[in-house]
Amino acid sequence: MKGSLLSLALSGLAAAVPVASPPLEERATVSVAMSQGTIVGTSLLGVENFAGIPFADAPVGNLRLRPPQRRTKSLGTFDASGLGPACPQFFFSNKGDLLTSVLGNLLDTPLFQVVTGQTEDCLTIRVQRPVGTAPNAKLPVLFWIFGGAFELGSPQMYDATGLILNGIVQKKPFVFVSVNYRVGGFGFLPGKEILADGAANLGLLDQRMGLEWVQDNIAAFGGDPTKVTIWGESAGSISVYNQMALYGGNNTYKGNKLFRAAIMNSGSIVPADKVDCERCQDIYDQVVKSAGCSSSKDSLQCLRAADYNTFLSAANSVSGVLSYTSVALSYLPRPDGTALPDSPDILAKTGRYAAVPMIIGDVEDEGTLFSLFQPNMTTEANLIDYLSSVFFHKATKSQVTELVGIYSPALSAGSPFRTGILNSPYPQFKRLAAILGDLVFTLTRRLFLEMTTQANPDVPSWSYLGSYNYGTPILGTFHASDILQVFYGILPNYASVAFQSYYLSFLYTMDPNNGTPAGIAKWPQWKEGKQLMNIYNSFSTLLTDDFRSASSQWISKNVDSLHV
Repeated sequence: MKGSLLSLALSGLAAAVPVASPPLEERATVSVAMSQGTIVGTSLLGVENFAGIPFADAPVGNLRLRPPQRRTKSLGTFDASGLGPACPQFFFSNKGDLLTSVLGNLLDTPLFQVVTGQTEDCLTIRVQRPVGTAPNAKLPVLFWIFGGAFELGSPQMYDATGLILNGIVQKKPFVFVSVNYRVGGFGFLPGKEILADGAANLGLLDQRMGLEWVQDNIAAFGGDPTKVTIWGESAGSISVYNQMALYGGNNTYKGNKLFRAAIMNSGSIVPADKVDCERCQDIYDQVVKSAGCSSSKDSLQCLRAADYNTFLSAANSVSGVLSYTSVALSYLPRPDGTALPDSPDILAKTGRYAAVPMIIGDVEDEGTLFSLFQPNMTTEANLIDYLSSVFFHKATKSQVTELVGIYSPALSAGSPFRTGILNSPYPQFKRLAAILGDLVFTLTRRLFLEMTTQANPDVPSWSYLGSYNYGTPILGTFHASDILQVFYGILPNYASVAFQSYYLSFLYTMDPNNGTPAGIAKWPQWKEGKQLMNIYNSFSTLLTDDFRSASSQWISKNVDSLHV
């Protein structure tokens, strides 16, 4: 690493390490006047923070399980000095021996953090900016959509102080915005009753209204509403693409574009059946039963009328992500014919999405985290039955058998990759981890890039593979570990510096190479030889995006049978 790069790492990213915040009374206050009132936030360590700003009416009572209603009432003088609320969460409870054995490597990732202040009245925005930003500064805006399997998460998990300070170091100041949206059964409940009521994909609609709030209000905070880049990780990354695909690609509001660029960390297309699919109805019926609404003439209205704890318990009575069913999610965006007109893969293939410059990538071992809960997978037959019964109800047994057969049973071939015969806590772990990682993240990313490049060949895209946690026992470079490196920059190493530098340049110019500091490798567009930037702790290298090509070809050929 060159001296200038190391200096940048130490000065710009060391501050990104999360530290305990001092009591509120020790922080300076700062206020912003906007059309709905005066927002009072805090100033600390060179960054001003305004959290919990409402953008919609509280989705409670008869507004529960309905699209967000834009807030029009005055806020008066609004106290935004705290962390802001969290929407009701769907926490996991399955803590098996294997998970416990690797938990130390996972505790700092968002999926395993506990948020406070859970409430249905949670549709809020968090804004962070450099201290002293003037209303007419017209800084670019980085709009963050948190991940968490559409089951959990909150803006309070993501303090952008380090990112903002790094932007100041690189002379690229910006405004950071994080949107709160409904998750779990509150935001993504499926079923024919939901579809008929126009109550599908509420979490996506919350995100969209957050983007509209930015258009209406971010100038008061010194942001430029014409220079918005949307960014997310995991479910947040999937949401970024869904925002591109929402309404068949219409990303305009009051005649203006809601965003001009996109960054996706670990997530793109998730082929999905409609909101009223058979499995979807099973999920709805289970929630209704658990809430005691089965005998009601109007089960949906009964869910709206249920008290908070009853509905929360009912919404969380179905399978969660960190369980045996893994990434066969109960709650996720599904086609509803309106907001999401078709399956996301079809929208990408037919060009019905907002085609903007984008960065998209994955970590090397996306599937390991989601393969910690299936220790009964001891034979190939077990694996085939599991994928057939839990994941791919439309695929034939022969299709699933063919897929599994593409992945070698040799331990040296599985994930975490490049670790020989090590890191296999049960016989089919590494094979299952490789399959789940490819199907949900890594190779669907490639399919997404192939589709979008064909649909819009002149729109630039860049792709990467993160390998900076290579060697972590059992997990490798696991899903959500990029939050520690990319978002927080916990370690001031090449990986953190490179990612944040690329992203800051992209935020400013829609090209990760424009203005990037010396010592950071030039990143070619994906269409230029289909190359990935493969980033390690201390260096990066270009990697041709053709690994596991037989698997990729199978996914492309059988995508219609892979809808969840």
